[in-house]
Amino acid sequence: MDPEHITEVVAIDGPAGAGKSTAARRLAKLLGFAFLDTGAMYRAATWRALDGGINLGDHTALALSTQQMDLRIDESDGKQTVLVDGRDVTEAIRSPEVTREIYRLDAILEVRGHLVELQRHVASLRPTVAEGRDMGTVVFPRAKCKFYLEASLDERARRRFEELRSKGIEVDFQALRDEIEIRDRKTMTRAISPLRPADDAIRIDTTHLTLDQVVDQMAARARLVF
Repeated sequence: MDPEHITEVVAIDGPAGAGKSTAARRLAKLLGFAFLDTGAMYRAATWRALDGGINLGDHTALALSTQQMDLRIDESDGKQTVLVDGRDVTEAIRSPEVTREIYRLDAILEVRGHLVELQRHVASLRPTVAEGRDMGTVVFPRAKCKFYLEASLDERARRRFEELRSKGIEVDFQALRDEIEIRDRKTMTRAISPLRPADDAIRIDTTHLTLDQVVDQMAARARLVF
């Protein structure tokens, strides 16, 4: 699908813990747009590979697994449900194990190619708020509105730490911070679709902002172009 013709999109990029998913979901509801959580797609593909015992060093097998995956992501009343091959993996794809290994799949050209086509198909159906790592740079280069959310490493680690604790998952804060820092480096330096702000993206540092403040800033801009 030609990305040049997909323009009715709010593209939101940024590193882990910057607040993209929550802000994007709320913005989509505010605008009456569809919400596209591309990170959930890569997490689902990673979970499927781990669950199937696939060698994570075998790029061909990982690509085939992703292409064969029956993926369904539903949004209802602000709650997301992720189904892989008919199984509800909404919570499973957020596990620390999936988070640690996701970089292996999102750096594989064939995996990205398949998921990017799915993402563009979704956005071609109706106006969409899409969040991820390369929404404004690669997937939707002609999006009418682009944002890049960022925050300090310590703040992003704190948010992730609290999120895991709320789910009953105990982790060491320093280890979690180190893991996020390593993931940042991998996503920003990978050869395929590295994480970076689009040239025409509006950058928002969310470190000291509330969710409402972030969404209000994005909504004000989006309403100028839609």
